Amino acid sequence: MGVSGSGKTTVAVLLAAVLKAQFLEGDDLHPAANIEKMQAGIPLTDADRLPWLQAIAARIDRWRETGQSGVVACSALRRAYRDILVGARQDVTLVYLKGSTDLIRRRMAARHEHFMPVGLLDSQFATLEEPAADEHPIIVDVGGGPAEIVARILDQLATRHGDHSRAGASATGR
Repeated sequence: MGVSGSGKTTVAVLLAAVLKAQFLEGDDLHPAANIEKMQAGIPLTDADRLPWLQAIAARIDRWRETGQSGVVACSALRRAYRDILVGARQDVTLVYLKGSTDLIRRRMAARHEHFMPVGLLDSQFATLEEPAADEHPIIVDVGGGPAEIVARILDQLATRHGDHSRAGASATGR
């Protein structure tokens, strides 16, 4: 989770590959009307987001029912959204990609062919409710490169699950 431009998709694709897990770009489940609003620079409302969040949660539940692992790239900026996606699913881990407004703004300005305009970044940061301790998030600063970020996530996952053989491993297989 994180604001647009924090590297969610890049990191999630790499993390899913390393974990040999399914990948879902949460934005792919947005209804067309949501995409049109965002392209027009109009922030989404909670009512706009609800069917989208429910669709992502349904995908997570399908993976869980079939014993598959998955990685989802999704903004999940508010606690209420994360409650829909994670909720009581104790086997789902929340990863928060945290970065400064300046860093994220520079990244967004440099990317092309994405529906989210830089002008909506301020509304994303205004909406952002950083995860609380009771959500048990993995929090990773996005100042490094994608492989470094994935390595930090893997280290924290390994520590949480007692797999110390993986602690210190990097996304490049080190």
